[in-house]
Amino acid sequence: MDKVFSRRNVLVTGAGLTAGLALPGVALATGDDRLEVNFTLDAETLDGGEQVTSITLYTSRLGPIDPASLTTGTFRVHAKATSPIDTGGQDVGYDLDRPVTAARLDRRGDIVLELSHGEGQTGGGTLGYLDSRRRNVRLDLRYTITQTAPVRPRYGRPVTFTRFTQGRLANPEVDAFGYHTSRAGMKYRLYSPTAVRGRRPLIVWLHGGGEGASLPDGYYDNETTLRANRGALGFATREAQAIFDGAYVVAPQSTSAWMDDGPRFAPLIREIIREVHRSRPVDPGRVYVAGCSNGGYMTLKMTTTYPATFAASVPVCGVVTARKAGDPPLLPDAELAAISTPTWLVTSRDDDTVDPVANTVHAHELIPRSAMTLYDQVVWNGHRFPGHWSWIYVARNDPAIGSTHLWQWMARNRR
Repeated sequence: MDKVFSRRNVLVTGAGLTAGLALPGVALATGDDRLEVNFTLDAETLDGGEQVTSITLYTSRLGPIDPASLTTGTFRVHAKATSPIDTGGQDVGYDLDRPVTAARLDRRGDIVLELSHGEGQTGGGTLGYLDSRRRNVRLDLRYTITQTAPVRPRYGRPVTFTRFTQGRLANPEVDAFGYHTSRAGMKYRLYSPTAVRGRRPLIVWLHGGGEGASLPDGYYDNETTLRANRGALGFATREAQAIFDGAYVVAPQSTSAWMDDGPRFAPLIREIIREVHRSRPVDPGRVYVAGCSNGGYMTLKMTTTYPATFAASVPVCGVVTARKAGDPPLLPDAELAAISTPTWLVTSRDDDTVDPVANTVHAHELIPRSAMTLYDQVVWNGHRFPGHWSWIYVARNDPAIGSTHLWQWMARNRR
């Protein structure tokens, strides 16, 4: 249900200045492979989705470069993004110049081009939302770099590079989650704490509807769950890891949408939990489940199906009512009233995708001893997001009752 406005690790060539177009005064040696530069796309998952925020040119092998020769005009950057699957005519990509806001050297001596980016900004996103599939897909990205002025090594003559070759998409937070597939074929990503001493908690994050697969298109990438929002990533931050005293974080990816068949998906999720438990030192008394939208529904479904599994549950803007008029509710009142797992629900009053009163408030009134945080709107760092995106608050540990914040409440609950 959640849209991200704006796939794959790509190896694409970006055209630079050729030797025949070398700038005056630039030292070029025929066949000198030092003048061919590889680069990576450096990305960050913002609250509104992943964006390419900078580019790293691997130039340190040239030796020290004079930083004074690097300006925002030394290189031009062009980005083209296309969908990996048929869009049915919808334009989900882009083809535009990315403004360079700064050019600098990193600690290794490589050139870093900072790119204009920010919440709501188009042209930098790595994902596209397909309306016909109701899914995010990871866009195929092709970046072209053009050098417009030479760079000056500290020792030697000015240099113009002859070729730029694109490498992988690098996002340290996303890359910290390993790739896995369960025995039943469900894909998932797993974060492992850096220092494991004894048994550790396990946090299960269940994504929204937009981050599932689209199997009719052969699309099942195990990527969008970590790139569309910070839901799972938040629990792997230094702050969260300190609160939970080091926790594993697992993010399964549905083969469609959780609400399509929750009773069938529930045992598949439990199988993943058991796989992680068998291969990692997980404390069975500290397994937590949280999820947004479709995943909010699935979070509640897991606690109704497996009432003795989870130490705490955090459903965010989840669905409990019927999907359409005349259908039975996804979670009947009797099931909600029988939930024994400590539950903290989160939503926003201005959610126009999932009615907060008919779903979250209704569930809160039925679930014994549940807590609820009801925001007026979704605003973070001065940017207002769609009202459905209340998972942003959960990923930032913002919900609080008195002096107790959500993550601290989760961590203190045990089975």
